[in-house]
Amino acid sequence: MVRIITGAKGSGKTKILVDLINEAVKATDGYVVCVDKGLHLRYDIKPSVRLVDTETWKIFSFEAFYGLIAGMLAGNYDITDVFVDGILKVCGADYEGLGAMLAKVEHLTGESVSIVFTISAPLDELPESVAKYDAH
Repeated sequence: MVRIITGAKGSGKTKILVDLINEAVKATDGYVVCVDKGLHLRYDIKPSVRLVDTETWKIFSFEAFYGLIAGMLAGNYDITDVFVDGILKVCGADYEGLGAMLAKVEHLTGESVSIVFTISAPLDELPESVAKYDAH
């Protein structure tokens, strides 16, 4: 399952994401992963969360990001939740590319894995290929 949290910069998306991450840790028997550009969230999330820095792995495009997610899920069937902060900071503000990547990621997850992305953009500015994943 793929979901997005949208809003302008400074609207509280990351705070919502951190709360969701810490709730997921309490609720799962598997592993929770947080993907971020840099390690900004390391002090806000529980120590058991696997923190992945996209800069360390040189992830700068939607194709590379998809490969990262596919590799993580293929290598560990116990991952139940993945949280991604600021996907546009990682891969750029290509909304059509984002929509295509979200659709591909959705095929990877099925019902067994939940992936939540934050997007710094108002929902009404996003194409339907992205907006359809809105968590609200």
